[in-house]
Amino acid sequence: MKSQNHLGELARATLDKVRRRRVCIQRHHWSDDELEILRRRYPDEPTHAIATALGRPIHGVQGKANALGLRKSEAFFTGPHAGRLVGSSGVSSRFKKGQRPWNSGMKGFQAGGRATQTQFKPGSKPHTWKPLGSERVSRDGYLQRKVTDTGYPPKDWLGVHILLWTEAHGPVPQGHKVTFRDGNKQHIQLENLELLSNAEMMLRNTIQRFPQELQATIRAVGKLKRVIKENTHEKQD
Repeated sequence: MKSQNHLGELARATLDKVRRRRVCIQRHHWSDDELEILRRRYPDEPTHAIATALGRPIHGVQGKANALGLRKSEAFFTGPHAGRLVGSSGVSSRFKKGQRPWNSGMKGFQAGGRATQTQFKPGSKPHTWKPLGSERVSRDGYLQRKVTDTGYPPKDWLGVHILLWTEAHGPVPQGHKVTFRDGNKQHIQLENLELLSNAEMMLRNTIQRFPQELQATIRAVGKLKRVIKENTHEKQD
């Protein structure tokens, strides 16, 4: 059998690693005396003090205590060592069973300072609230008017041009949009509004790259096709 002196460098490193692992395993072994000390001292002493006495890490002592079903005593949490796993402060200030909060029965209590001035009052509204009939310009540049007060902006605020069209022609059909003939969103006049389907809207956005004369021709052709289609449906009915 070859001696360690004749082993290669890799073999010696592997052997040393195995020996260190064995030492670690032996260090984690708990003797009967250590277990007795843990059982006797754990309920009433800080965990860190026990770990120091046994020469073990705190997590190792805590883990073994959990495995043995050991728990801190009531005296530990109320005595001079009041604390959690390692005897740190905090537990002594926690609410205990049956303890009443300091503001129990103090309904309507007002804190000091500017609390009364800054808190919301019953029925108060945020500073951004606007009354019915208020108008604003949306991020897209449309003039909008507040028609309801549900707190849901898409429902509460409607475009003024849509309200004008609805008043003259009725509700906007599904799949259609009210648009401006001249493209000016601030030119809100009934004669400047027209109803287009989503397909026509897509076509309009597409023809913007063409000259104005050609755009007018394309729109006229589209309008003619729509009229022919409507007349065809009427004859069939």
